[in-house]
Amino acid sequence: MNWDETGPDTDERLDERLVQADADGEDTAVEAALRPKDLDEFVGQEKVREQLDLVLKAARARGATADHVLLSGAPGLGKTTLSMIIAAEMGAPIRITSGPAIQHAGDLAAILSSLQEGEVLFLDEIHRMSRPAEEMLYMAMEDFRVDVIVGKGPGATAIPLELPPFTLVGATTRAGLLPPPLRDRFGFTGHMEFYAPTELERVIHRSARLLDVEIDADGAAEIAGRSRGTPRISNRLLRRVRDYAQVKADGRIDRPVAAAALGVYEVDARGLDRLDRAVLGALLKLFGGGPVGLSTLAVAVGEERETVEEVAEPFLVREGLLARTPRGRVATPAAWAHLGLVPPQQGGKGQQGLFGA
Repeated sequence: MNWDETGPDTDERLDERLVQADADGEDTAVEAALRPKDLDEFVGQEKVREQLDLVLKAARARGATADHVLLSGAPGLGKTTLSMIIAAEMGAPIRITSGPAIQHAGDLAAILSSLQEGEVLFLDEIHRMSRPAEEMLYMAMEDFRVDVIVGKGPGATAIPLELPPFTLVGATTRAGLLPPPLRDRFGFTGHMEFYAPTELERVIHRSARLLDVEIDADGAAEIAGRSRGTPRISNRLLRRVRDYAQVKADGRIDRPVAAAALGVYEVDARGLDRLDRAVLGALLKLFGGGPVGLSTLAVAVGEERETVEEVAEPFLVREGLLARTPRGRVATPAAWAHLGLVPPQQGGKGQQGLFGA
């Protein structure tokens, strides 16, 4: 896999990234077995977990359905898992769909009309739902009713359809794209934060027990430190390290085994993979740390502009290795240190002038 290559297989290569936060087919299958079943078993997100526990306990005490819940945050932090826990805690079935799958109001009406009383409807990527369906959802959430339009033109008739009380759990990675009328109809809103390394270590130990993998504290810490604060990535890296330990070692994971395994998969100590280092390397070696325009940087790396901006940059910015400025992309002093390079002396110009080094 060469990040300097371009061609029609770009999307396939990006899908193979071990540190991508989106789920692939293997993740979906494995996560089903690794998901915690209740709030007590759920690791991390302490504030959201505490608040949600109060909401659900109060609803059960009243004998009512829980308020509608909106969960926002980056992929891989546990939004789908929490939706399943909500259904389990309420003793209700769950129906799972996504915003892109609902392109017409009729699609949503068909789903809503088949819900049972108290059922949990999980709507992933809710911000990508079509506008007509979105407007139908307003009334469904507030009044548990939808108007189904029969016929066209002057002869069209609106038939009201009563719905049983249900709980909508919406998940979004871009809460800012939700219109205020929709956002205001959620009784509880929780924002999922990235995990601390100690929390990820707990996730890894729990997953290792379920996968019947022997791992010590140092091995778990090594994987956690390269997991970008995301449990999904932790579990994916754990599976790859497990494979390495079974083939190259005695099956037991300690720090040297974990470090060697992730070195094979080119995930470094801070969680950067080959694409991330290619972006930083081009910025530092070819452009002296910047500033440089996004399009120019993408050409230097051999990737599409959108790939650099949407796939590589968010983590590099969050790690403090790259900054977006009005003049272009700029490397920080931490980026030079991470790649073991010495920043050039530019007399107050360019990157050094911006950061005062």
